[in-house]
Amino acid sequence: MDSLYGDLFWYLDYNEDGTLDISELQEGLEDVWVIHSLEEAKKIFTTGDVNKDGKLDFEEFMKYLKDHEKKMKLAFKSLDKNNDGKIEASEIVQSLQTLGLTISEKQAELILQSIDADGTMTVDWNEWRDYFLFNPVTDIEEIIRFWKHSTGIDIGDSLTIPDEFTEDEKKSGQWWRQLLAGGVAGAVSRTSTAPLDRLKIMMQVHGSKSDKMNIFGGFRQMVKEGGVRSLWRGNGTNVIKIAPETAVKFWAYEQYKKLLTEEGQKVGTFERFISGSMAGATAQTFIYPMEVMKTRLAVGKTGQYSGIYDCAKKILKHEGLGAFYKGYVPNLLGIIPYAGIDLAVYELLKSYWLDNFAKDSVNPGVMVLLGCGALSSTCGQLASYPLALVRTRMQAQAMLEGSPQLNMVGLFRRIISKEGIPGLYRGITPNFMKVLPAVGISYVVYENMKQTLGVTQK
Repeated sequence: MDSLYGDLFWYLDYNEDGTLDISELQEGLEDVWVIHSLEEAKKIFTTGDVNKDGKLDFEEFMKYLKDHEKKMKLAFKSLDKNNDGKIEASEIVQSLQTLGLTISEKQAELILQSIDADGTMTVDWNEWRDYFLFNPVTDIEEIIRFWKHSTGIDIGDSLTIPDEFTEDEKKSGQWWRQLLAGGVAGAVSRTSTAPLDRLKIMMQVHGSKSDKMNIFGGFRQMVKEGGVRSLWRGNGTNVIKIAPETAVKFWAYEQYKKLLTEEGQKVGTFERFISGSMAGATAQTFIYPMEVMKTRLAVGKTGQYSGIYDCAKKILKHEGLGAFYKGYVPNLLGIIPYAGIDLAVYELLKSYWLDNFAKDSVNPGVMVLLGCGALSSTCGQLASYPLALVRTRMQAQAMLEGSPQLNMVGLFRRIISKEGIPGLYRGITPNFMKVLPAVGISYVVYENMKQTLGVTQK
């Protein structure tokens, strides 16, 4: 192999100066269809450039390939369960199951096809090495990580299951950079779609049959009452709560995973769902008073509250400490259908794509991932929306003159008797209207923030 690697080095060294720069590496490897992006070339270059002089000399190039070959050999052996020197579809299914991902034999065959050079439907060591020689991927876990839900997608709801981070990401500090990038993306996204969010809350609280409020009428009413700035009322609280909620959810998720799995065992979909739901409940318990204040500020009239602190002071003075947890029960109950359906729909869409569209690669690309993420989250919202509406009304009912202070069951009965089943879905139109812009904005900001913070491409 040394002579092959040596020949490759001189082939890539266009200007024949005995070193490779990033452009030579990228152009040369793209010419032979080994890599497909600048990010992949950068990852190889950064790993190989030991002395950090901005160039790869012959020794560094050879060392990178030999080290990488060792990693690939280990990955190959971990997949080759029966030690026959070949990887079969059944072995891929078995390996992915231990990593918490269930796929069919047909889907495993599609993965094999993208690596199999001689059409035998098995992959030997030479095929494996040639396929992954210049691919920064070193193990089969990367296939799963193509499909992990991205922290960067924020549609304004806080009930999604937290992201998974590898041991490498935790050790290198990439995890907190990704969480920070996701937090900034969420802040920008929520601020951009705040008028639609406030309209949703107004429709949930006021949109009964006797007081019909449509989208245009609602915006007109809000602007007339408090000016254009009032459209962002309550957004400050919505943005401030991102940091503590993300931190508590991430910490709690890691603790619950440890409780539910044995040492060294991989987290499966069921454990991920239970851990994620419990982490969501823990985070919501911690930041719930801010949820109540967000609703009160959004529903409040001009001059009613001067800010978050004033709002908290007035609630405490007039209603007591218990008011900060009004609507807590329906909020908690909403986590299960939201997280469960979000995860189930995402897995379903993933399986469908792998079955029908994964021809040359198991990497679905950005648009497919964004589409799957947005659709699964929307389905989760749809399932938990009646509970979210009852939660919002319970948070705000103390502000409505002449309104009885009902509990969750009482409110459900009242809404169904007065407004029918559609009454449980008031405000869902502006809620759905904000999904696409929220996903688009948060993704763009997330990717830019990752670059700024130096998060390496996966």
